[in-house]
Amino acid sequence: MRFVEAVKQRAGKFLLERTMRDGIDLRKMRFLPSSVTMPLKRDGLDPLPEMAAIRATEPVTKLATLFGKNIWLVSGYDEARAALADGTSYSNDIGQFVSQEGRSDEDQIGGLGMTDPPLHTALRRYLTPEFTMRRLARLEPEIERVVHERLDAMEAAGPHVDLVKEFAFPVPFQVICELLGLPVEDRERFFELGVARFDLSQGGVGAFGAAAHTRDFLIKAVAAQRAEPGDGLIGGLLKEHGDELDDLTLGGIADGVFLGGYETSASMLSLGAYLLAENPDAMAMLRDDSAGREHVDRIVEELLRHLTVVQLAFLRFAKVDLELGGKQISAGDAVGISLLGANRDPAVAGADPDTFDPHRPPTRHLAFGHGMHRCVGAELARMELRIALRALATRFPDLAVTAPRDTLDFRKLSAVYGVEALPVDLHGAGDRVPAGR
Repeated sequence: MRFVEAVKQRAGKFLLERTMRDGIDLRKMRFLPSSVTMPLKRDGLDPLPEMAAIRATEPVTKLATLFGKNIWLVSGYDEARAALADGTSYSNDIGQFVSQEGRSDEDQIGGLGMTDPPLHTALRRYLTPEFTMRRLARLEPEIERVVHERLDAMEAAGPHVDLVKEFAFPVPFQVICELLGLPVEDRERFFELGVARFDLSQGGVGAFGAAAHTRDFLIKAVAAQRAEPGDGLIGGLLKEHGDELDDLTLGGIADGVFLGGYETSASMLSLGAYLLAENPDAMAMLRDDSAGREHVDRIVEELLRHLTVVQLAFLRFAKVDLELGGKQISAGDAVGISLLGANRDPAVAGADPDTFDPHRPPTRHLAFGHGMHRCVGAELARMELRIALRALATRFPDLAVTAPRDTLDFRKLSAVYGVEALPVDLHGAGDRVPAGR
């Protein structure tokens, strides 16, 4: 069977879009029972207290879900790592959990996280060469350019700016465009679609439509490059695999890369900037050249662990009866892994796991997942964070958030956690507002 036919028949689409299509109004999710919403709710930047209580007493526990079925929630680090590493006992095919009825071929082309071998193996084989350190090194000067361009724009607009709008979203967007190899003249329209895609203010209706338009945009971008491939990821895949990948399939792959690398990096930049603004010592460490990259790398890893913006790993399903964390899981049961819960486990973080500690020794955190479904773009994300946050701390050492934490508009029940806006004073550390809860 040709690869594209396998994609059309088996690839799952992203859970958020399925949720929209299945008629769930995300504006109403705040009124659902806590047993349903707890894994996706936070108290500011922290998991709800219930998460720690469950992890301590029942690191694998059964919860209700939006879809009328139960899932096993895994919140312990050891249990989460074991489940993520097990590529034979679980299936990541989300189609088992949500109806496929009425889905088009375009809808069914999803990302690596929702596919099983051999389809997953094929997708990974196509993408992995595009994310080697040698390939990523070619992006580093472009990331530097984009970051400093946005810092210049903020300084010109400041001192009071929304860091999300002016920095956290534009930087990873431009990086993804460079990675994919999208023409500069097309990026403004693509940016509009990207912003709309993650806007859940209308219950997800507009976001679902924008998702379809985004896929169409990328499919057309593939078609435009087929005759003369560019230097980006799309062009590279066309050069190497153009005979076996049609426009629909390659557009779906590009869409998966966009989804995996845009919103997650934007959320990490905005929430990371928030934490750094409230921790002047960490800001100073980022600017310190005496230790080379050691301080920067350590802070980036602690931010990834502490924030864990991808709150849950993609759902997986037991293929066989198995035991996890002392619980008997039956074949067909759904398993949800709380990456946030696992990364706040003392088993991996040590003392004070809920504290952001820039001096914390490196941990084996699960912010990028683990096993065969580990994020293929992890090193690109690290590079973006390292360059962007260090440059931000150097350019604006007195950066201050101008709103208390309890007034910030954090996302409600989002698979990727973040803040909708982050008002800052670029030069206002003297007027810093206490963080609060």
